[in-house]
Amino acid sequence: MAKKRKRNRIAALFKSLTITCILLVLFACFVDDIFHPADSAQEDWNLLVVNQWNELPKAYSVDLMELSNGERIDSRIYPSLQKMFDDARAEGVYPIVRDGYRTAEEQQELMDEKIQAYVNEGYSRADAKKAAEDWVAIPGTSEHQLGSAVDINADKAKCSNEEVYAWLAENAHEYGFILRYPQGKEDLTGISYEPWHYRYVGIEVAQAIYQQGVCLEEYVLS
Repeated sequence: MAKKRKRNRIAALFKSLTITCILLVLFACFVDDIFHPADSAQEDWNLLVVNQWNELPKAYSVDLMELSNGERIDSRIYPSLQKMFDDARAEGVYPIVRDGYRTAEEQQELMDEKIQAYVNEGYSRADAKKAAEDWVAIPGTSEHQLGSAVDINADKAKCSNEEVYAWLAENAHEYGFILRYPQGKEDLTGISYEPWHYRYVGIEVAQAIYQQGVCLEEYVLS
């Protein structure tokens, strides 16, 4: 009888230790999720949807590089961007990056300037803010804070913005870039049509989005 009780105690202890180990593993996973919330976003950095309904992950980070004109971009998109610009120039079209990466502070400054511009036109402060948000993203919801989005204009001494926009609309997907805010998708993107704003998503995804005629929200979230 004593031996049986001893075996029961050992079995109970073993069971208790097993449960404890399982709980420790689960706790470790929980803690990791708390301190590394952006890991999955970092893995899918090229498909991360950032808009007025989906804020930039708090722990998101990017390795920036500076272009010759002082604008900064995610270093991972540089080879594709440079190839696209080189091929455009070979066809007599001369694009430049007007805007690349922005900090939250820089984004807020743009928002404040846009609001003030509408106020100067006679809008009330509330209406000016609403109108400004159609064109400028609220800090934390701007793709420019990703570093993988660029506003592309023309070198005006060599060609026009319209020539650049037309070339990009026809060719950018071959280099992994998409027209991020197309016409007719404003309700989904939250931003008015911007023929200059391009986002790197990778060649395969960019070609699929181009061929399907969808925006990033439709491709990723549908």
